[in-house]
Amino acid sequence: MWTESQERPRLTPDRVSPMTLRRTHTCGELRGTHEGQRVVLAGWVKSRRDHGGLVFVDVGDRYGVTQVVFSPDRGASVLEAGEKLHPEDVVAIEGEVVARPEGTKNLARDTGQIEVVATKVEILNLSKTPPFEVSDLVVVSEETRLKYRFLDLRRPVMQRNIVLRHRLNQTVREYLSAQRFVEIETPCLTRSTPEGARDFLVPSRLAQGSFYALPQSPQLFKQLLMVSGYDRYFQIVRCFRDEDLRADRQPEFTQLDIEMSFVDESDVQATIEGLVAHVYSRLLGHEVKLPLRRMPYSEAMARYGSDKPDLRFGMEIADLTGWAKGSGFQVFKNAAATGGVVRMLAAPGAASFSRKEIDELTVRAQGLGAKGLAWLKVEESGLSGQIAKFLAPDDAGRLREATGAKPGDLLLAVADSEAVACRTLGDLRLHLGKRLDLVDAGALAFLWIVDFPLLEHDPEENRYVACHHPFTSPRPEDVRKLETDPGSVTARAYDLVLNGTELGGGSIRIHSREMQSRVFRTLGIGDDEARRKFGFLLDALEYGAPPHGGIALGIDRWVMLLLGEDSLRDVIAFPKTASGSCLLTEAPNEVDERQLREAGIALRTVAPK
Repeated sequence: MWTESQERPRLTPDRVSPMTLRRTHTCGELRGTHEGQRVVLAGWVKSRRDHGGLVFVDVGDRYGVTQVVFSPDRGASVLEAGEKLHPEDVVAIEGEVVARPEGTKNLARDTGQIEVVATKVEILNLSKTPPFEVSDLVVVSEETRLKYRFLDLRRPVMQRNIVLRHRLNQTVREYLSAQRFVEIETPCLTRSTPEGARDFLVPSRLAQGSFYALPQSPQLFKQLLMVSGYDRYFQIVRCFRDEDLRADRQPEFTQLDIEMSFVDESDVQATIEGLVAHVYSRLLGHEVKLPLRRMPYSEAMARYGSDKPDLRFGMEIADLTGWAKGSGFQVFKNAAATGGVVRMLAAPGAASFSRKEIDELTVRAQGLGAKGLAWLKVEESGLSGQIAKFLAPDDAGRLREATGAKPGDLLLAVADSEAVACRTLGDLRLHLGKRLDLVDAGALAFLWIVDFPLLEHDPEENRYVACHHPFTSPRPEDVRKLETDPGSVTARAYDLVLNGTELGGGSIRIHSREMQSRVFRTLGIGDDEARRKFGFLLDALEYGAPPHGGIALGIDRWVMLLLGEDSLRDVIAFPKTASGSCLLTEAPNEVDERQLREAGIALRTVAPK
């Protein structure tokens, strides 16, 4: 790679050639069977090596890389052209395919048995010195990668990721079309229905003072399509949520949206299982055993402290609340006596942790809301550590039996509310699972989480809110409790989980206007407000709405999991940063006063840049 100190010709039209050579093969296509053929390659210069009168240039495109030889035997002008090439210059090269001499073949490259002896070169464009080498071998900051995303996307690993994403979409469409689904587009400019994450708002120029909202999901439109008789709908759709970002969140994202009529939970799940098995077979050659495991929400929270448990390793959480009521340790006893819980897990082999390492786990637990973290080391002779002196002689056996602990393990316990205990030990389980190398990275642990609560109480707003969304149907046997005990109502909802990540979620919907109004009222949405926000849906439910349900799977997350990547930004062509900005285009940006006037908007304050 050259440096900025080396002079390059200016990027002017007279420095480049018109394209008269037409590509005959890609840079990853040529093999020994092409020997003796005249070919034209077009692509980017990846490297240049001068070897005593011979110049070797690697030319690449998204299909691969081919070595081209510039020899004085083919003319001084050809050799001179090869000597002037620099990485990322765009070239078209005509030449003859020849076998590489013995001892020089590159078995790590598909084209490594041959090379092309150049006879003609056209420099189609010159490249400035890139801010980083366009290669998978170079480590560069994510900020630089996103600023120069057009170069980052030229790297082989990124091209592999984007192409696999295309193949996933193609495979999904192929499978669902064969299952009689119809792909239907729904609007991107719709009305705001603020019952969940924040909407992105779009001002209307023609109706000043009014706003569209970008869709968080096509939820209501796909339900309306069921009323319209399109009994099997799908869409690979762009959605938008104005929320805080993480490695697995983006303000704009893509989901596979599905809705079906005349179905129950098992029908939707069977369809998705078939799709998942088809995708993994076609893209990875991996057999997914069906049916997938089902686990109730309450069981997932009790055993793993999470509604999206990673089942690639054990380390389950044990409920010791009953034992704690007679414990000699007052903290445990008090928690159990006052409506709290005592939960514990065993970290295999972690008894070797130093006190400093255990203190770090305690700080982590407190950061999640726990009052503290009790710990014990399991030894052949019994238990030792922080609270051992408060326990009876026979407690060691009972705790080992409950947690499955063995000598050399570390017991960690939280005495608190059930929500805090689940959250804390669920986080510690994942943290220690990775730290202790317990996770089988090659495994695929799919499962359905079912029997979610329909509602949960929001203490800040002092009302019930929907756990999924307000259009989810309650289980028929729980309908009678909507007004009297809403927190105990179970939803006809289901989430698909893979390796500790929620791949998607769905439910059977409410298809009766009366039931939808009851759920709205339970959520604190009165009839007048419901009419203003959802009148079009309520009206549609009175015109022959069939029973229906569906699901949405996150395409970005699915591609990330298929590829084993850690960040969504590595599987999206032009992603945003954690602050929601685009370093490439510098969006979001200010707009001029004329645009604001046309939209009827006046800015009261402008945040500093």
